[in-house]
Amino acid sequence: MSQITNHLPTAELQALDAAHHLHPFTTGKDLAAKGARVITRAKGIFLTDSEGNEILDAMAGLWCVNIGYGRPEMGEVAARQMSELPYYNTFFQTTHVPGIALARELAALAPGNLNHVFFAGSGSEANDTNLRMVRTYWAEKGQPQKSHVISRKNGYHGSSMGSGSLGGMSYMHAQGGMPIPGIHHIEQPDWWAEGGDQSPEEFGLARARLLEEKIEELGAENVAAFIAEPVQGAGGVIVPPSTYWPEIQRICRKHDVLLIADEVICGFGRTGNWFGSETLEITPDIMTVAKGLSSGYAPIGGSIVSDEIAEVINATEFNHGYTYSGHPVCAAVALENLRILKEENVLTHVREVAAPALGRALETLNEHPLVGGVNVSGMMASLPLTPHKESRAKFAGNAGDVGYICREHCFANNLVMRHVGDRMIISPPLVITPEEIEVFTKRAQAALDATYRDLKEKDLLKAAS
Repeated sequence: MSQITNHLPTAELQALDAAHHLHPFTTGKDLAAKGARVITRAKGIFLTDSEGNEILDAMAGLWCVNIGYGRPEMGEVAARQMSELPYYNTFFQTTHVPGIALARELAALAPGNLNHVFFAGSGSEANDTNLRMVRTYWAEKGQPQKSHVISRKNGYHGSSMGSGSLGGMSYMHAQGGMPIPGIHHIEQPDWWAEGGDQSPEEFGLARARLLEEKIEELGAENVAAFIAEPVQGAGGVIVPPSTYWPEIQRICRKHDVLLIADEVICGFGRTGNWFGSETLEITPDIMTVAKGLSSGYAPIGGSIVSDEIAEVINATEFNHGYTYSGHPVCAAVALENLRILKEENVLTHVREVAAPALGRALETLNEHPLVGGVNVSGMMASLPLTPHKESRAKFAGNAGDVGYICREHCFANNLVMRHVGDRMIISPPLVITPEEIEVFTKRAQAALDATYRDLKEKDLLKAAS
């Protein structure tokens, strides 16, 4: 019997997991010793584990379950599509109805002249597509040397060789030979941690102008594109100063460099609009999408590209694609997800109900002595932890130690709140209610209080010199 029921004791499930399952971004030996938390079901914004604990998921899975868990319509649509056409590829001059319908829907939702979609199975795959597409675009326009791509340190664009190279996570680059050639990184617009005595506006301009310096260093004739998240997600929910994106766009236009907005986290309502590019008034040439496209119910991603790029790519054979590009079941599930977001006015709920309630909750948490401020855009936020609010000081010791302690107290209080270094970050399902936000606030407050007690007892409330 291959199926494992939820009736096995937790310890047996953990032992089987440790014996056979390799986890992402995990030290397997440490997890095996501790035992993985076994999630057995979910509904709305709550998870249930194998011990019966009800856990408030303030991360929406991995930034993706925008409509919440347990929507029966999603399963019904998937089952119907599996009965009609469970799979066919989009190679060999072939297409299918769900792929056509989803491409049309995304073209209608996307801003400006972004009217064409190349499907992938994830955000990582879509960013690999973007890398090849922008290089092919310039080669077809007679500029094959225009192949270098600029990204940001601490940006996240996936974990494959191409997308992991585009990202700027140094700990990822330490393994497996990344970044690949032709990828360059500039500093991030993180005013809270790196702004020093500059105003946010001054800092935003200074960090944007690093892009122009890098373009001039490489030669504009050699630079294909700049890629960035509207709001950095996995890097710590870093909302850039208001001066940052206008200057970035001016520089890209001046030097004829394509602009790729990675909307994998920011897209489909997370910032209060369909895309983060709308919230931050960005006009990209390509948008990367995934996660909220299906609310995590099925694996799907894609690149939404401009008319001009599509015209150039369509004039040649683009030797690129995936077995599951535009998978019919995933496309059907994504369409149902978009229908729910639209017909249930989820974006209006975010703007008028959930985001204001979350903002009030975060201001309450900001009063805690450990919390150094609030970074928030719609339904994604971070709380940087600090031993000294006024100076935005970092903790002495290893970066992330305090964040890890707080994360463990969150788990103990049946709350999923992630840590990135010493920032606590959240990205709850968009359908969360004010009452559920109150539950989040109480559990987060309890975790912060327990962390503060731990730090005082262990004499860790010290600022780095």
